[in-house]
Amino acid sequence: MSSSLPDILAPNLDALIVAINPSLTSAEAGHSFSSKGNPFWRLLYESGLTSELLRPEDETRLPEFGLGLVSGVQRATRAAVELSASEQARGAERVRQVVTELKPRYVALLGLTLYPVFFPRGTERGPGLTASTIAEAPVFVLPNPSGRNRAYPGFERKLVWFHALAQTVGRGTATRTTFAEHHAPNGALGPESTREP
Repeated sequence: MSSSLPDILAPNLDALIVAINPSLTSAEAGHSFSSKGNPFWRLLYESGLTSELLRPEDETRLPEFGLGLVSGVQRATRAAVELSASEQARGAERVRQVVTELKPRYVALLGLTLYPVFFPRGTERGPGLTASTIAEAPVFVLPNPSGRNRAYPGFERKLVWFHALAQTVGRGTATRTTFAEHHAPNGALGPESTREP
């Protein structure tokens, strides 16, 4: 069993989603957000961020929808509280390097606890679009999708913020489109259009 999961990356994405770290369940399965109690993939679909309901094993298709996924800390744990402050600081620096290199339009921090990791002196501690940036990319904060998230219990209280991110990047439930369709001129798709801005 691998203790980490690969990053899902491409240049010029609409949003790079930054998770805290993989769960043991996901690391054992070899795919992100594999826990049955975590509605991450359904949130992406219901919000309009993806036009298909992806499964964990479909994770490498995220760039088709203009999305990427990276863990701040790559080490899998039973709970995020097992991570040290130094691990998280190193992870934040790694993510900054990825953002600098790949230039996503937005960075979406998946969990309110990630904001102070990236911005120790920041004051915007709630969900939504912030005034903060990482390598010039605006930062959007999402609630952690975990079923254990007591601050945002239930699917709907999380969905509203995923929908807000979809609207921020120019998509929404009413107009589900793939990244290629959203960016291709006159709806024409070329062989490389899923990766192009």
